[in-house]
Amino acid sequence: MQRLPWRLPAAFGAGGLSVLGFAPFSLYPLALAGPLLLLWLWRDASPRFGFQSGWAYGLGLLGFGVFWLHISIDQFGNLGTATAIALTLLFVLVLALYYGLVGWLTVRLWRRGGEDWSLLAVVPSLWVLGEWLRGWILTGFPWLVLGYSQIDSPLGGYAPLFGVYGVSWLLLLSVALLFRLLRPGVGGRHWLGGRLWLAGGLVLLWGGGALLHQVQWTEAAGKPLQVSMIQGNIAQEAKWQRDSLRPTLALYTGLTREQWQSDLIIWPETAVPAFAHQVEEMLLQPLAAEALANRSELLIGIPMWDVETGAYYNAMLSLGQDPDQQRGSYAKRHLVPFGEFMPLKRWLRPLVEWLQIPMSDFTPGDSPRPLLRLAGYYAGISICYEDAFGEEVIEALPQAAFLVNASNDAWFGDSLAPRQHLEMARMRALESGRYLLRSTNTGISALIDPKGRIQGFSPAFQQHVLSGEIIPMKGATPYVRVGNWAVVLFSCLGLLLSGGRSPKSSSTTSP
Repeated sequence: MQRLPWRLPAAFGAGGLSVLGFAPFSLYPLALAGPLLLLWLWRDASPRFGFQSGWAYGLGLLGFGVFWLHISIDQFGNLGTATAIALTLLFVLVLALYYGLVGWLTVRLWRRGGEDWSLLAVVPSLWVLGEWLRGWILTGFPWLVLGYSQIDSPLGGYAPLFGVYGVSWLLLLSVALLFRLLRPGVGGRHWLGGRLWLAGGLVLLWGGGALLHQVQWTEAAGKPLQVSMIQGNIAQEAKWQRDSLRPTLALYTGLTREQWQSDLIIWPETAVPAFAHQVEEMLLQPLAAEALANRSELLIGIPMWDVETGAYYNAMLSLGQDPDQQRGSYAKRHLVPFGEFMPLKRWLRPLVEWLQIPMSDFTPGDSPRPLLRLAGYYAGISICYEDAFGEEVIEALPQAAFLVNASNDAWFGDSLAPRQHLEMARMRALESGRYLLRSTNTGISALIDPKGRIQGFSPAFQQHVLSGEIIPMKGATPYVRVGNWAVVLFSCLGLLLSGGRSPKSSSTTSP
């Protein structure tokens, strides 16, 4: 095939096109179109071009999809716009290498197999392993996993079985089937029969997902609970200023006192801009007494300091209904590198001081499971970024009757980030068959049902109290029982079978 200068820009564009499949655009067919175009570029390609074009795809996907990272670096790291953009681009350049590796391996195995049929195992297996590794290595960054884009599509019905990576696998299987269906000459002498098989496979795959959306994987565990999420809408640049403490506490306590009829009231992540011991008498003790008197439960985001070790934690603290157990806490276990902790702190401490990010040296919590007793039930707790990791959220199950995520997306302004984060929270609810309560500082707070549907939300960048009703649930979806390992092992097996095939002669030329 003749070298064509537009092929790398086309791969970059395919990555950008895929972003439109995610929230807030939610044009989920475009999440298929991007990889399909990339696969078309890989036909008869060399492994070298597979790497180059895969990397270009990753640059388009992550460059457009997570460019909002520069906002927190610029506005709250005090580095200046040019430096913030440069650091964000460097981050994207590195993470895009995962897609370059997927492209290189895909083309190698494709050439080795010599037939398009091998793509049905190779493409989804390699792609999902790449996404999984990106969400695991160096604490992981699992943003823009393609499965999230399908939460409202028929393929979303598979999430309770296989999780978001399983949905990605089936999405890429659909891409491979479409490629095989659309490629000229498929089927040889059995042209019509081959296409019928491929079309039938797509119908079964997507039709099966639509039917699975109707399955009830969990059941009610008790009577409905009335819940309220307080969205204070405190500007991030003002939040940690000393003179903001009392107005912030007055705002949250005032809104809370209007909601004592609720069984559970939730404040966002680090809603209190002070350590727990600093506001014990002025805030925590009075609120605990009021919550107990009103037979309500309050869960607040607040940093906690260990005076013995000097460590401090990003925590959620409950002031509860039970007079015998009025306090429970959960400390965030999966911290954000550079934002909440500094990797290799001994060598990189000057970088911490240079970034000037408040509360950027947290210690990870050591809770064996992310569980708290709230309103008479166990709840699975995640703080901000933690709900991006499905395998960590399900550690609370099946004991947890519902899920809670407290977050603060104010770091990223009015960008794609809060909408993308909400989409990920919806996937956690769908995977687990549980209601999920999402309480945020500036939005988007939401009440999400066990099907991943939004039952109510707070408008972004508005002070708002979101109240509603949830049902505690019991039982476990297949994904809760097996986690991500089923998809990972299945992908490895698919690659072993594909890689073990004897090379066949095929006429391929390098672009």
